Amino acid sequence: MNTLRTAMLLAAMTALFMGVGYLIGGSGGMVIALLIAAAMNLFSYWNADKMVLSMNRAVEVDERNAPEYYAIVQSLARQAGLPMPKTYLIDNPQPNAFATGRNPQNAAVAATTGLLQQLSHEEVAAVMAHELAHVQHRDTLTMTIVATLAGAISMLGNFAFFFGGNRDNNNSFGIIGVLVAMIVAPFAAMIVQMAVSRTREYEADRRGAEICGQPLWLASALDKIARGAERIRNPDAERNPATAHLFIINPLSGERMDSLFSTHPSTDNRIAALQAMARDMVGGASASARPPMPRQADEQRPSGPWGKAAQQPEQPPAQPAPPKPNPWGRNPTGPKGPWS
Repeated sequence: MNTLRTAMLLAAMTALFMGVGYLIGGSGGMVIALLIAAAMNLFSYWNADKMVLSMNRAVEVDERNAPEYYAIVQSLARQAGLPMPKTYLIDNPQPNAFATGRNPQNAAVAATTGLLQQLSHEEVAAVMAHELAHVQHRDTLTMTIVATLAGAISMLGNFAFFFGGNRDNNNSFGIIGVLVAMIVAPFAAMIVQMAVSRTREYEADRRGAEICGQPLWLASALDKIARGAERIRNPDAERNPATAHLFIINPLSGERMDSLFSTHPSTDNRIAALQAMARDMVGGASASARPPMPRQADEQRPSGPWGKAAQQPEQPPAQPAPPKPNPWGRNPTGPKGPWS
């Protein structure tokens, strides 16, 4: 089903791209747009993850320079039955994270330093479980390709003013077609982009909560990230708004709070769904059947953040319980991190 839906979304984006090309350059413009769309799809399949990571200036880390962060991702990937993805850090004070890659074997997850500084160990685990859920559902390929095509359609809309309406371009719509390409097409691309993100965030929330075993951890993390995004600007995301839907929370919301054009569903609705899921896990058979919490490689360690938090209360609180203090401080990657 996911494969069929992905194919339909990509076909819609390609058709929209061709339509903009026709409005700008007539039948010739449509053919050129088709060729460009095909080339962009192929390029995005192999390189979209590298482009997104580069746009956000992500730095790859491992167990030597980011031991705790890397151990969280490693444990959760094992719990989910996924290959270990490449792990990246972004030196940005806004708490946020995203996943990318064409398949689980070539996936990458990235978190900002703000996420590791402002969230507890448990909340970071829940966020990374959400991103691994996107990898498991193979959302990352679709989301990155749609981001590339949406950005290209918006670019074509800007070019329409300069290249559209020429008598020699076989464009029967004339100035009306140019206006449609300039105004309507970028909004249509935005709507398709929103559809990709909104429908999949709920699914990733649920699966991520299943992977980490604690829906309230993710609920608490979403609340903190949303409030952080309102206060803290993300310059890299502002320069590349077509990639906003990749993040767990809209990184542009600090400046653009208009819910009509939000790339993500309401954070309050997502939190409410996770709280309902927590109640179901406690009250139903799933509470006793849920998988054990992931632990770090050394199983003989005394009870740490994983062990203490693995006990779920008899009745979950109406609001997420306050998580433990952040264990990392300024440098979340350990003594040999890339920003030491």
